[in-house]
Amino acid sequence: MMKDKSILINNIYHMLAYAFQTLNQEKYEDLAVESFDEMYDLLAAILAKGIGLQLKQGLYREYINCQEELPVMRGKINMSGTIKNRLAHKRVLACEFDELSENNLYNQILKTTVMLLLRNAKVKTKYKDDLKKEMLFFANVDVLDPVLIKWSAIRFQRNNQTYRMLISICQLIVEGMLITTEAGEYRLASFVDEQRMCRLYEKFILEYYSRHYPELSVSAAQISWDVDDGIRTMLPVMQSDIHLQKDNTVLIIDAKYYSHTTQTWFDKHTLHSNNMYQIFTYVKNRDYEFGDKEHKVSGMLLYAKTEEEIQPDNVYQMHGNQISVRTLDLNLPFTEIAGQLNSIVELHFDLVR
Repeated sequence: MMKDKSILINNIYHMLAYAFQTLNQEKYEDLAVESFDEMYDLLAAILAKGIGLQLKQGLYREYINCQEELPVMRGKINMSGTIKNRLAHKRVLACEFDELSENNLYNQILKTTVMLLLRNAKVKTKYKDDLKKEMLFFANVDVLDPVLIKWSAIRFQRNNQTYRMLISICQLIVEGMLITTEAGEYRLASFVDEQRMCRLYEKFILEYYSRHYPELSVSAAQISWDVDDGIRTMLPVMQSDIHLQKDNTVLIIDAKYYSHTTQTWFDKHTLHSNNMYQIFTYVKNRDYEFGDKEHKVSGMLLYAKTEEEIQPDNVYQMHGNQISVRTLDLNLPFTEIAGQLNSIVELHFDLVR
């Protein structure tokens, strides 16, 4: 999709930095200027840096239930187990007790992900060495079957908030890049798939505007259906990618990351029909919400630019609303990517920087 792979990978770093926010701390600045030729190296470097910072704070520990046969009582006695030992002439007690341990789900996910990276031949030795050194502190932590990790069940609270970004990176690696061989072993795929790149792409744009344009209301807002009788039963949710608003001026952006930005029919290039139907529906229903108030609602399809010869760059006036189609060139230094994003909002909201 991109001409220069290293530029793309380093821009993915910036997308990760905005998507996970905590990557933008000064402690990660050395990664921002490093050149990565492989996606694996980028993710390994981020994970190594993050785990290193976590080790300085201390690994998260929580109480786990333990059962052990001991010569003296600890916790409470398991009577059935102790009687069984007595009958077998064993002079030990079967005890149950809670122990504060680092062998919990959060650290198990970190270790499991690191082990996947260490087994991948494309990860450079210097990143593997950093991860290997850190794994010495995970000697008492178990490795999970990565396929069985239930990401939706993971919850964070005050004592493990620092793991939120680390677990997100692990999920990107395990869920987005993991494939299974016929022998039942796991290896990393060649690149993040299009679907997950699209999610990262839209979250990056959302977080970029949220951070750099505090004068705008920035969200991934749901849009209500404008119905005459108030009945919305079974209507699908209209979930926007990026909803920007200042007073009564609104811009709804749908971020699209495709291998092909247009569809072809009898050698004629057209925009993806579903994309146009969707953004038009979003804009018109949001427009109706304002009623008789003076307002302006516009929509935009923002595609990641590809190497295709034909790239969409169009503006349409549809039933009183502007619908535009633009491309964002990720094959540029990040400052120029930021310039493209800035020009979009400054034009729509008449902002002067």
